[in-house]
Amino acid sequence: MIGSLINVFKIPELRRKILFTILIIAFYRAGMYMPIPGTHTQYLNALVAQEEVAEASGDSGLGGYLNFIARITGGNFGPFLFSLGIMPYISASIILQLLTQAVPALEKLAKEGESGRRKINEYTRYLTVLLCLVQASFIARTSSYVPGQNLAGAGWRGADVSPVMFYLVCMVAMTGGTVLLMWLGELVDEYGIGNGISLIIMAGIVDRLPAVAQYISQNATLEFLSFYGGAGKIGIETVFLITVMFVGVIIGVVLITQAQRRIPIQQAKHTRGRRMYGGQRQYLPLRVNQAGVIPVIFASSLLFLPMYLFRTLSEATQGTWAWPIMQELSNAFGGGAIYGLVYVGLIFVFCYFWTAITFQPREIANNLRDWGNFVPGMRPGRRTADYLERVVNRITYVGAAFLAAVAILPIVVSSVTGVDRVMTGFLGGTGLLIIVSVALDLVQRIESHLVMRHYEGFLAEGRVKGRRG
Repeated sequence: MIGSLINVFKIPELRRKILFTILIIAFYRAGMYMPIPGTHTQYLNALVAQEEVAEASGDSGLGGYLNFIARITGGNFGPFLFSLGIMPYISASIILQLLTQAVPALEKLAKEGESGRRKINEYTRYLTVLLCLVQASFIARTSSYVPGQNLAGAGWRGADVSPVMFYLVCMVAMTGGTVLLMWLGELVDEYGIGNGISLIIMAGIVDRLPAVAQYISQNATLEFLSFYGGAGKIGIETVFLITVMFVGVIIGVVLITQAQRRIPIQQAKHTRGRRMYGGQRQYLPLRVNQAGVIPVIFASSLLFLPMYLFRTLSEATQGTWAWPIMQELSNAFGGGAIYGLVYVGLIFVFCYFWTAITFQPREIANNLRDWGNFVPGMRPGRRTADYLERVVNRITYVGAAFLAAVAILPIVVSSVTGVDRVMTGFLGGTGLLIIVSVALDLVQRIESHLVMRHYEGFLAEGRVKGRRG
């Protein structure tokens, strides 16, 4: 391993790519704590104190939802340059990909090759700017007032500025920060190593891990506290359980991310002159987790709506006959068994939904038939498409079950141990899934550079392997 790390920096091109990527990530992290123009120090101190109180209370409402989005995208939802992170661009990409399957004009544009993809990327950037303006206005409106002091105007150093001007500066600064992150991600794709957008998200998540480790080390004790009896302390049995969860999730993510269902493909034989070509057997790899982490993000976003709705109705109907019903529904969707069951169900639904959109078995079957290939035992065309669809439905069930387990495990561990859900979420939830997946992709890209230049890779087999079937 040490020899492979030394070989990484022996290759001039690879060394330049890695150093350039590190420089871009360092600039991104510096921008995460760069206040927007005119923000007062008093405002920042009050905001930090407010966030600490929200995290300590384990807020499951709007604050909990924003904290979850911040954990998986690297944002912080404060008055900083990169507050929105890269989430608006991801949302715009997902929306355009969905519209490509639903709108015939976009579908035709996507099939035009490189020119069509450039046009869709242009639409994605326009939609990103629109989403940034909407989200930035929402954040500026909800975070401009701290209890006890009006900082929408006083946030400007010594200037009597209207709240409207403050909102406009917030919107322009946050939107410009996200657009700058888009450009930085494209620079990493062109001049660096790895996927730029994924690395930016990973950097934002990793930045929060030392604080979690510090929290556990400061509150951990060698005594057995039977989970709940420690008055804020973490017993040795809880530390052991969290460690097992952490290691288990990493192993599971590696296996599922690399897992493939390999469909045998036979190439038809054909004769040219006196020589016969073809007849070779290849494989069509189908990933077990086709949807990645997108179903978890969709499920969390959708589940937030009834939670917020019932909480609002509960406050509005207080003192009436409907208040007990709204209160029960608010508690049910705020956490507990019903919340967990609905969460798991939505993850399964969105896994199959996203796989159905991104994986087109009929198109693959037609391409195989046009190239003179076929699946042994299956007639080309419709029979092959039905077979591929049947296989994908089966392996998607495994991938959806794994995503549901990863998403629900921190909630279960938090309820059993009494440790804050924010802490267990970092050490065994969606954030860890993103970190391991991006790290695997980065290692494989670096290893391909080493092997191409006849250096030994990180592993003797040449790549990180998962399960294949």
